[in-house]
This record gives sequence, structure tokens and C-alpha cells, in this order.
Amino acid sequence: MDDTDHLAGIRESVRAICKSFGEGYWRELDSRGGYPTEFVAAITQSGFLGCLIPESYGGAGLGLVEACAVLEEISRSGGHPGAAHAQMYVMGSVLRHGSPEQKQKYLPAVAAGELRLQSFGVTEPTTGTDTTSLKTFARREGGKFIVNGQKVWISRVQHSDLMVLLARTRPIEERTSKTDGLSSFIVDLRGAQERGLTIKPIDAMINHHACELFFDDFEIPEENLLGEENAGFRVVLDGMNAERILIAAECIGDARYFTDRSTTYARERVVFDRPIGQNQGVSFPIAQAYANTEAAALMVDKAARLFDAGQPCGAEANMAKMLAADASWKAGDTCLQTHGGFGMSREYHIERKLRETRLYQIAPISTNLILSYISEHVLGMPRSF
Repeated sequence: MDDTDHLAGIRESVRAICKSFGEGYWRELDSRGGYPTEFVAAITQSGFLGCLIPESYGGAGLGLVEACAVLEEISRSGGHPGAAHAQMYVMGSVLRHGSPEQKQKYLPAVAAGELRLQSFGVTEPTTGTDTTSLKTFARREGGKFIVNGQKVWISRVQHSDLMVLLARTRPIEERTSKTDGLSSFIVDLRGAQERGLTIKPIDAMINHHACELFFDDFEIPEENLLGEENAGFRVVLDGMNAERILIAAECIGDARYFTDRSTTYARERVVFDRPIGQNQGVSFPIAQAYANTEAAALMVDKAARLFDAGQPCGAEANMAKMLAADASWKAGDTCLQTHGGFGMSREYHIERKLRETRLYQIAPISTNLILSYISEHVLGMPRSF
């Protein structure tokens, strides 16, 4: 089986699962802020959510190219893969930096669906994407770390058993470089609210289950340190390229969903005795959205293949995320415009998907920071901050 047939088989299998969870399922969850427990269980049992976990730990041992196909098809089917996507890229932090004991303890259970690793605790309210300036502090005390601080926009904490947390373990004034003094930890969230963690859900424009976290003398056993103490920035940085590529694939799925809906409606909707798609004012924006999507998809595929080959892909991951997010947003806006007033109706699902894909203009990294990265690290222009 060649690469094309292999990916086509994965896409077909994912679509078959998604058929059991139609757009009405997602709309109902969105209306009440519900979590897609049944969908996550189904996608886990199929093996797709653990596709990046090596076979030696009970996973499928696939690459990022295949994982991208999974998330893209969920998006294109009208679903919201954000409910489960973190497990793919957070798992990589454990796989690449965990001790043999940590990997054996957690990865088989994650692959089997016995544990959920769905949260990544990095962002803070006063530092945002200035990660190296974060303030949450983990103080070593005997055989444990005592954590105090605050995190924000941390998704799925209430629906996860484990979280990877980034905290400062050396005072900022004593660090030897911008990235020195940060450490990563595997946090067991089961019963955490009785041990000093306060979770405050954020009422946001999309159903992404984001929360604000407050750590008050929260204890983490020293055996849960992930990687080396004071070198945890590298642990989370390794996962960021995968995160950006996977989310870019979701955006491609969103963009193709919107274009599918736009073209179908433009062919079938008749006004002034002719299909509205016969008007260039309707058809040309859809064609432009299609072209933008196909171009962005090529960058996503390039970035994923570089990642799987173990080659540097920071520039490609950033560009893939930016181009795909732009393509999905423009395709969504075009879809809404094509449907006119009906596009505003929740019955048509477009407004929900448009709200969901809008997130990726600003998360997991904003477009301006991507442009800053390209300016400095690719084009060699002076650092802007």
C-alpha cells in the first residue's frame, strides 16, 4: 500500500466514526458547554487518538502525517477535534523526555484510554506568550515540589487525568539565560482540587473547556519531574511544533468543510431563477478560498513530513499554522456570506464552526508572533523584541 492509499484508508475510517456523531451532536454540546465524552471514547477505542504512541507502549506507532489526516477529517466532518487534540502533542513531551518509568507508567494507559492526557499548563495571565517570563513557582522541598501561582486558558483540565505543567524552579533574577530555570512536570489531576488546585472555568465564545488555574501550595512528587530540572523549556518547546502542525491540519479540515458547504449551497440555492453560484460574485470568492486552502495544505504536509523525518521544522510549522488558519477563516467568512442570513442560523452549523476556527488566529500562537519568528529566524532581520 502506497502513502496515498494508506492515508485514504485512515481518512475513510475516521469519517465512518464521525458519521455516528453528526453536526446535531456538536451543536447540542455547544449550546450547553458539554464535553464530547462519547466521541472521545470512540476515537480512543479506534486507536486514532493514540496513533502517535509507539507500538511498544500500546499505540499505533504512526507519524504526524497520519495524525494530521485524523484531525483534518474530524474537522471536515463538522466535528470539533479541539476536544481531544492535546493528547497527541502533549504525549510527545512524555515520550521524548520522560524517564523509562514515566513512559511505562503513563503511555500504555493513555493509549488504552484508561488515562486522559489532555492538558498543557503553560500560559499565564500576566505573561501570555512571553513564556520565559512566567511566574508560577515550584519550590523543591525534600522529595517534592511545592507549586504556587496561576495559569489561564488551560483547556480540558476538568476532563483530563493528567497535565504537563511548566513552572519556574529558579528565581528569574538568578537564571543564566532566558530559558533557564523552568521545569516541566506531570501533574496528576485526579483529586487535585482537594490538594490545592482551584479550577475556574472561563465562559468563552467557543466550547473549548478553557479554565483558569490557581495553585496554592500544590504538591508534586519529585518523580513527576519531566526531563531535567531547570531545563523544562525544551520539553514544552519540542511539543510546540507538533501542536502547530496538528492544529494547522484542523484548520485545513475546517476550510474544506466550509468550501464543501459553500459549493453545495451555491449550486442548489436559486434566486432570480438561477443558481447563485452562476454569479461570479458568489463563485469567485469560493474558488479563491479553495485555492488558498490547497496551498496551505501543501505547507502543512511539508511541515508534518519534516517533523516525522526528525528534521528542523520550526519555520514550516509556524507558516503552516498561519497559512492554514488564514485559509480556514477566509473560507468560513465566504461560506457565511454565501449562505446569507441562513448562515447566521445555528441550524446551519456554520456560525459554530466559524467561531471555532477563529480561535486559531490567536492560539496556540498569534499571527504576529509567527511573522516575528519568520522575520528574525528565516529572513535574518533584527529581533523586534
